Amino acid sequence: MKKLSILLIFFMGFFNAQKLTSHELSIINQGDVNAALPIYQTTDSNQHKTLLSISSEADPLDPNTAVLVKRMKESLLSTDGGVGIAAPQVGINRKIIWVQRFDKEGTPLEYFINPVIVWRSDLQNLGPEGDLSIPDFRDQFYRSKVIQLEYVDLKGQKYSEIVEGFTAVIFQHEIDHLFGILISDKKEKEKNDSYKKVDAYQKSDLMKDRR
Repeated sequence: MKKLSILLIFFMGFFNAQKLTSHELSIINQGDVNAALPIYQTTDSNQHKTLLSISSEADPLDPNTAVLVKRMKESLLSTDGGVGIAAPQVGINRKIIWVQRFDKEGTPLEYFINPVIVWRSDLQNLGPEGDLSIPDFRDQFYRSKVIQLEYVDLKGQKYSEIVEGFTAVIFQHEIDHLFGILISDKKEKEKNDSYKKVDAYQKSDLMKDRR
């Protein structure tokens, strides 16, 4: 029965992944499909709107998803030291990200389809972040030190893993993009005291408040 429930959840994920629109397909397949896609910027009003939009599930078995994944990697490689990128940053509001794995030997780049953070540690660290889509902006942000992540690959295989340290920060940053959250907006909320700051290496009471 448990196995049947897991399979049901798995297939529900595919059901929720709507087909790519004609507009999305035109972006994904424009020009050389082996080349980088332009990275959207907040300085352009139309691109900024895309960056602020919530992304939907991606179909890992759609051949166009594989093209998008490949081109996103090329976009990231074309940057000067970028460590992560999300699909909205190339104009596609779908749940796909690339992350440089500083927690693995050789610090490889890896892609993640429909990533979900299912758990975050109360323990948080404070560290600097910038963004490929926000020119000349860098600031300090609080992020959970450890997260549990679930995602699928291009074969539809589901994975779950624990990630910590700087790599966990990158995951949190890129997954924020999938919900239209930019670090510039987070900083404004912090200035307005609309969320609680947590000192590094101290346990947060946020989770207690939610119980």
